[in-house]
Amino acid sequence: MNDNRSSGILLSVSSLPGPYGIGSLGAPARKFVDFLAAAGQHYWQILPLVPPGDGASPYMSPSAFSGNPYFIDLDELAAEGLLTPQELQTAQWSDPDRVDYGHLAQTRMPLLHTAWSRAKEQYFVGDIPKLPWLKDYSRFAALHDRYQLPFWEWPQDAPAPTQEEINFHIFLQITFYRQWFALKKYANKRGVRIMGDIPFYLSADSVEVRNHPELFQLDQEGRPSSVAGVPPDAFTAEGQLWGNPLYNWDGNKDAVFNFWLERLDWCAQLYDAVRIDHFRAFHTYWSVPAQAETAREGHWEKGPGMELLDAIQKAQPKLELIAEDLGDLDADALHFVRTCGIPGMKVMVFAFDPKGESAYLPHNCQRDSVVYTGTHDTPTFLQWLTDEADPESAMFARSYLRLREDEGLGWGVLAGAWASGSRLAIAPMQDVLGLGGDARMNLPGSMGPHNWSWRVRAEAFNPYVSGKLREITHTYRR
Repeated sequence: MNDNRSSGILLSVSSLPGPYGIGSLGAPARKFVDFLAAAGQHYWQILPLVPPGDGASPYMSPSAFSGNPYFIDLDELAAEGLLTPQELQTAQWSDPDRVDYGHLAQTRMPLLHTAWSRAKEQYFVGDIPKLPWLKDYSRFAALHDRYQLPFWEWPQDAPAPTQEEINFHIFLQITFYRQWFALKKYANKRGVRIMGDIPFYLSADSVEVRNHPELFQLDQEGRPSSVAGVPPDAFTAEGQLWGNPLYNWDGNKDAVFNFWLERLDWCAQLYDAVRIDHFRAFHTYWSVPAQAETAREGHWEKGPGMELLDAIQKAQPKLELIAEDLGDLDADALHFVRTCGIPGMKVMVFAFDPKGESAYLPHNCQRDSVVYTGTHDTPTFLQWLTDEADPESAMFARSYLRLREDEGLGWGVLAGAWASGSRLAIAPMQDVLGLGGDARMNLPGSMGPHNWSWRVRAEAFNPYVSGKLREITHTYRR
């Protein structure tokens, strides 16, 4: 991590404003970068860029390497002559506050097909970019389009996808990454570093599971024999049963290690820093029998440990890594995450126990850590303070942070995080704006329509907000 004190904002690309129903990599993203620069922020943390899976979750992806086609900026396609103004009008969506993934599923791909129909010659003159994963993913995605079913339900004698079907998905990925790298270059020029997010697991219905079953713990029929989750914790009383296939650490360690090194090599090209989701699984991971009804039926298994982390850091010495080390950790796991050399997270919605100390209180945050007011999986700080905290905890938080109703509670929360000893402080955009429960990004263990759908309005990127944020950032020398 950079030795200087710094700060940034967490905002998913999907949450950016814009007229087409979901955030994109075009002008709205550049305007947000401009807002960050004006506010004195040096990090933009995003959620995974991969296509979403079940429940629109970016942590249940069908691919470790591909980009989400919904993020392709339509205005840029129109500027290239691939879409008409009339076609752009059909993509406009009236709700500026929510992503409607059902509507996108029905309307966005046909529109991108139209763009592809006009782009064939200009996109396929010369060699396809050397992306080792691109052909496999494009074949998989083409068949997924055809059958609209998990791959294990495809006909065994299914015809191979046509080159036309494959090339459409190659077009989408070339377009996505052309736009992404242009955005990253723009952000870096403005002094903003991009922090990506790497999901620890993949969907069972993913190109990697289909094409490389040797990497995973599967039964003789190619289905997961055990699946991922976590035991009961601060989020859910029953634990969380995610259902992702587990890696075959014991049976095929070298291949799984190589796969992880390929993932981090790609991350090093995409981002300046990476948050590794579910980091504790490097030490031990929760293994649940595939037929179990709840995560309570699982048990701990030994993960790859420092052997894999050392290999990653040796291969990518310049890539900043952040460990998502939340949850209930036993003494051994806690020792592992504290001594592995990768900064962990301190989340303030978990900090305010009125009767004891907490490692998450700002004055206890170690220098080599990242303090968060909240994350995509927690309530917004205002939601926690006003709706979920017990009265004593809420009173302690108000007193500790010197919160003022007349100023707006969110600014005191940010000041508390920015004043901490952590080298890096991050706040979700919802906490910058002091928003409540309606702006929560995700409720773990649920599949509701609110999950992953919140969007910020363009009016929020205004001089008052950027000025106030810049003032707090200067005050605490970030």
